[in-house]
Amino acid sequence: MQQSVAIIFGALLVIIGAAGFVVPAVKAPTSGAPAYNVFHLAFGVVGIGLGIAGTAAARAFTIGFGAIDLVQLVASRAGWYPKRVFRWKPADDVLHLIFGVVLIGIGVFAG
Repeated sequence: MQQSVAIIFGALLVIIGAAGFVVPAVKAPTSGAPAYNVFHLAFGVVGIGLGIAGTAAARAFTIGFGAIDLVQLVASRAGWYPKRVFRWKPADDVLHLIFGVVLIGIGVFAG
């Protein structure tokens, strides 16, 4: 399961990153900042690669990226870096909370 989650979530990140360059930021419910799009593309590729690499690597990705999501939520709410660069919107905060908790849960409890 770990590998499938890492590959699917990695692919989702790639799609989100690519879509960020296509959908105008003013029409997007989430941030369309170029730096944030690159972040999604890069971590998407990493997720796919770690998913392919094996269960331990995939588990590290799910827990690690889940933690990154939660850090982004806190950074957004507290006004910490990289809030100004990533230009998070309220929908980003909701998604970071959901994905952070779900990914960590999968990484810790799923086989």
